[in-house]
Amino acid sequence: MASLTISTSCGLLLLRPKLNRPSSPPLSSATKCRRRCSSPRGAFDLTLAPEKTATPSCSISWSLSAVEGSLGQGAAAAAALLAASLFLADPALAFKGGGPYGAEVTRGQDLTGKDFSGKTLIKQDFKTSILRQANFKGAKLVGASFFDADLTGADLSDADLRGADFSLANVTKANLQNANLEGALTTGNTSFKGSNIYGADFTDVPLREDQREYLCRVADGVNPTTGNATRDTLLCS
Repeated sequence: MASLTISTSCGLLLLRPKLNRPSSPPLSSATKCRRRCSSPRGAFDLTLAPEKTATPSCSISWSLSAVEGSLGQGAAAAAALLAASLFLADPALAFKGGGPYGAEVTRGQDLTGKDFSGKTLIKQDFKTSILRQANFKGAKLVGASFFDADLTGADLSDADLRGADFSLANVTKANLQNANLEGALTTGNTSFKGSNIYGADFTDVPLREDQREYLCRVADGVNPTTGNATRDTLLCS
């Protein structure tokens, strides 16, 4: 019996053929994801078993048994292509990158110019997405993740960004007027260069000293929600 393993991580397919017999049977916990498939020269089962890793990942094992004799390389390759097409076509196995209030996949996407204004997107996952000129005006983004995202020119005015993660994010030339960033994360090379921060609240935001000095040179206004002066929240001298 030949075995073919297809592994996916963040939506990428990797085909790795194996010629040895499987060392263990399919996981019983994944029975609900098992499918019986067939081809002109054989039959095979599909079992999906999620892996417990930091990055969302899954492994799919295909057991190929020939109806007449062992499968040749051509039949195995055909089965691999069928496996890939089944995986991509099944919405239940699709990569999820939304949040508890927004089911749309927003992680690792090109969302340039998209309108999220006024939406409730608490803990929404925007990791590594391109969000240039995106509109988040007045949006509720408490705990949202913009890790390594590109927010160049985005409108975040009046947004609730408490506890949001801007680690490694590019927030240059963005509009943060009257935004509430209390407790937001800005570790790494997060940049706010050229952004409008009038009335923004940076209370308990761990800024690098060079970023703090830069923002203090342009800081002004009072946040209408918290009543805190922008300069005070930045601990400007």
